[in-house]
Amino acid sequence: MEYYLQQLVNGICLGGMYALMSVGYSLVYSIMNFSNFAHGGVIMVGAYVGYFALTALGCPFLVTFLLCGLGSGILAIIIERLVYSPLRKRHAPSLYFIISAMGASIFLENFVIAVIDGTPRNYPEIFNQYIHIGNLSLGYDSLLMIIVTAVSLLLLMFIIQKTKIGLAIRACSYNEKAATLMGINGDLVIFVIFLMGGVLAGFAGMLYGMRFIVKPTIGLITNKSFVAAVFGGLGSLPGAILGSVLLGIMEIFVASWNSAYRDLFVYALLIIVLVVKPSGLMGKITEDKA
Repeated sequence: MEYYLQQLVNGICLGGMYALMSVGYSLVYSIMNFSNFAHGGVIMVGAYVGYFALTALGCPFLVTFLLCGLGSGILAIIIERLVYSPLRKRHAPSLYFIISAMGASIFLENFVIAVIDGTPRNYPEIFNQYIHIGNLSLGYDSLLMIIVTAVSLLLLMFIIQKTKIGLAIRACSYNEKAATLMGINGDLVIFVIFLMGGVLAGFAGMLYGMRFIVKPTIGLITNKSFVAAVFGGLGSLPGAILGSVLLGIMEIFVASWNSAYRDLFVYALLIIVLVVKPSGLMGKITEDKA
């Protein structure tokens, strides 16, 4: 029994990290109706910001964590203004946004390789203690991951549900043109969702780097967070969170049975969802799903 509880805890930790990544996909999709595949590059840059802030600058952990969110948030805004904004002004089709997002992701990855190098790096040990509850073992880093994820997502949900900018985001999500006609600043809404998604991506990047490794290709992990967003329902923030947690738990249990089937299960799930229920668990049905 303790074995399954341990795997459940590990799955929740992994799902929490996916949730921080996948909400960025859902926020952008809910307004702009395309999947921002440059999100992986933003997460990767966040991981590097955290690494160099700790090792080169010697920043305290909390300062480093905030710098990751700030750096990734600014990068997400820059990508939106340089890559997506010109396309929005020309009313380009969703396909153009997707191609541009892929190009931005590849550019960021190769930019880091050219400027820094492609050598994998490990974060210095920050939290190496463990909490033992019976035979259940929980590392401080895992506990931090759960706490950060819970606090960040609760704060995000509060902003979306209880603030004026959150009301504007929900209005644009329902019908952007009608919301604009009612006096809502669409550019400001898009600015805010990219900022929020980027900040959470920075947090996720540092948590991933602390738990695993830092390298230019870690943005590929967002492929799984994208699967989680699709599973939960693209465009649905609660759906992205639920899908991420469920995917993390299922992936860990599959890996504990046979690690060779880990990725096979994740992408098979993506195909099944798109074939059987394209709207996901909590998503809305749209004519143009990217």
